[in-house]
Amino acid sequence: MGVGDPESLTLAASRALASVDVLFTVDKGDAKADLNALRARICAAHAKPDVRVVEVAEPDRDRAPADYPAEVRRWHAARAAVWAEALRTQLDEDGRGAFLVWGDPALYDSSLRILDDIRGRGLVDLDVEVIPGISSVQALAARHRIPLNTVGGSVHITTGRRLAAEAAGHDSVVVMLDGAAAWQDLDADRWDIYWGAYLGADDEIALAGPLAEVGTRIAEIKHAARASKGWIMDVYLLRRRPAPRRGGGG
Repeated sequence: MGVGDPESLTLAASRALASVDVLFTVDKGDAKADLNALRARICAAHAKPDVRVVEVAEPDRDRAPADYPAEVRRWHAARAAVWAEALRTQLDEDGRGAFLVWGDPALYDSSLRILDDIRGRGLVDLDVEVIPGISSVQALAARHRIPLNTVGGSVHITTGRRLAAEAAGHDSVVVMLDGAAAWQDLDADRWDIYWGAYLGADDEIALAGPLAEVGTRIAEIKHAARASKGWIMDVYLLRRRPAPRRGGGG
């Protein structure tokens, strides 16, 4: 479902939804009830009227573990067990089911890893097809009317957790999964920022400018939005500012 904008659903995704028997949704709690409402809108517009919606419980996850990779592995294994049980019990042997994946399964999403784990361990015999949607990165670039790269330059995609260690040496850095405001740890005078949250939604927020001028304001807006809604999905591009020219000798 990409960034969640029903109007950004691809034609291929619309056709796929119209062919499934069961739609599996992951219950992420009351704080994200508006995401479930968005899924309902998408289903009403694209799924067949008799599609069954099956809610899958989301296992608990430690958001600040001492060993991050180990906690992610544990969480993924727990998700695989829950998903496999739902697939076994709710889908006929030759049935077609679907998960509406928020974001983009090619960018920092565990859905495909979990389905691979289910198949690899022989928990459920299934075939998987991925229908790509409009990712938050695409939506961000479109919202700010910019390309991600500079002329002849590359784009580095990373997470907030790794930004401080990886920003050096790159001119264009896309940052996802930033639970705080990792840009505050950078030299603000060196960067411009293009930031967006809830892209494609009615309450979309988008700001851009020199990091030294707008970085603190964006951090405050992000904190307030998360407190108000109980969650936030944001993404941003950092673009290195040109080095100031040095005056020449006479």
